[in-house]
Amino acid sequence: MENGSEEAGYSWRRTLWIMAIVQSLMMMAFTSSGPFLALYINELGVENWDTVAIWAGVISSCNFLIAAIVSPIWGAIGDRKGRKLMVMRTTFAISFFMLLMGFAQNVWHLLITRTIQGIFSGFSAAANALVATVIPEERLGYALGWLASAGMFGSLIGPLVGGVLVDLFHNYRVAFFVTGGFALLASLVTFFFVKERFEPPQKGAQKKGSIIEQFRAVKELKGVRTLFLVLFLAQFSVMSVLPVLPVYMKELTGLEYLGIIAGFATAATGLADLIASPFLGKRSDKIGYRKVLTISMIGAALMYLPQALAPNIWVFIAARFGLGLFIGGIMPTANAMVGRLTPKEHRGRVYGFSASAMLLGSFAGPLFGGLGSAVFGIRVMLGLTCLLYLLNLIWVRWKVVEPDRSSQSA
Repeated sequence: MENGSEEAGYSWRRTLWIMAIVQSLMMMAFTSSGPFLALYINELGVENWDTVAIWAGVISSCNFLIAAIVSPIWGAIGDRKGRKLMVMRTTFAISFFMLLMGFAQNVWHLLITRTIQGIFSGFSAAANALVATVIPEERLGYALGWLASAGMFGSLIGPLVGGVLVDLFHNYRVAFFVTGGFALLASLVTFFFVKERFEPPQKGAQKKGSIIEQFRAVKELKGVRTLFLVLFLAQFSVMSVLPVLPVYMKELTGLEYLGIIAGFATAATGLADLIASPFLGKRSDKIGYRKVLTISMIGAALMYLPQALAPNIWVFIAARFGLGLFIGGIMPTANAMVGRLTPKEHRGRVYGFSASAMLLGSFAGPLFGGLGSAVFGIRVMLGLTCLLYLLNLIWVRWKVVEPDRSSQSA
């Protein structure tokens, strides 16, 4: 219902900016250790670099599979109990398990802890659902663009902070402890500053939380279903090479400790996304979501070619920056379309399913990317990622339908 946001004009803006801060903190948590995962695995006793690439893919993907299974369940609970509660749940749990990863004694400890973490994941779905229920419909692309931009700001700062800490202390565990601290801070900010105007559903409606009922509800939203594949392929493409990029950068530089360089390369993508996401999100509200998706996917595909052919680290970093400019238009635009095509009272569960699509991409991407990089080489996988974006573009042009703006007025 919209009466909440109209009743106090600042309400939706306040929620948006506070959740942007939380999103930024969580992305700091996710990315401060990510660029060094493969190197941490090597420190834990895996010496062969091909084997490191496989382990990096498996560890990066394992929790996403579990999270994909449970995300619709958490989404339905959010529709019944409140989306703020779901944000609190996932931020606190991620903080706890990230701290445990920093104490891992071998690669199996790291794998088990990350897998269990997946049960309590689902931050993006909870955050999107919370914001999408208070934002005026005609500002949804704008709002989710800023949310994505805040996430990319966290992605920009996180790797740099983690990189500096690793180089200062020569200890990869420090990055995981910082990760846990960022997530805990996000949990506290949510608890004290986010105010949700949540109205529980009628008693009769509360029985519709079974997974079967959720599938039936989503099945009726044909336009939303086509976007699930868009989100899956986009996330698969992004994640397929991400865990093994430190190995590639090691090959390009020949350096032993890559803390600041790896953080800088990852942050370049985040900086570009920070610049592009609000602009592209706002433009999608005006010129159409499908058009922005098309432009973004063409650009993202082309930016993988110079990465695959990079003769040195600087060409690679420049291409990662270019990639960030276009990735900034994919996720927020697709998620805005999901929101525009879904009734407000069902957005928790539908964003749960869209999160599952992205989580499955996050699961399958590193798994196949790690295996493919070990077998064919990282440069070949970067080239194949370009093809994946082009396939996603074909699906968008063929199946994705622009929401009817006249029927979406608030």
